Amino acid sequence: MSRVDYFHDPDAPPANSVVPSVTAVVMDAEGRLLLIHKTDNGLWALPGGGHDVGESVADTVAREVREETGIDVEVAAVVGLYTDPGHVMAYDDGEVRQQFSICFKARPVGGALRTSSESKEVRWVDPADLDDLDIHPSMRLRIKHGLEPARSQPYIG
Repeated sequence: MSRVDYFHDPDAPPANSVVPSVTAVVMDAEGRLLLIHKTDNGLWALPGGGHDVGESVADTVAREVREETGIDVEVAAVVGLYTDPGHVMAYDDGEVRQQFSICFKARPVGGALRTSSESKEVRWVDPADLDDLDIHPSMRLRIKHGLEPARSQPYIG
């Protein structure tokens, strides 16, 4: 399934759904960030996805990161809540989803890098190289907040 992200675009279609989802800021021992090159929109992003019935949000983070990257993680902290109604994602099946994402910091605890049906490339990226990648503005905001060393409160916006 393909999707188009609209970010404060007056021509964006109106949202018709909201799905709770998660993303994870995962850093390795060398200070590199775990990123995926998404198959649905061709952009680089933090790993993450939709919250399923019957799982805790920490379970969602661990499942999504493992499914998309092959890396096992343990949730460490909340980075922020991202619910900007000006950011909608239009899918080719007619769903237009308003962003609702909780971003977490997580520690890698095992696994090995691999791709999935949702990630055509997975890599550890030095934060100094982030400007070289095509990353959506809302994802850049999460990455920025996740890389800040001393955030006293989670972002809410």
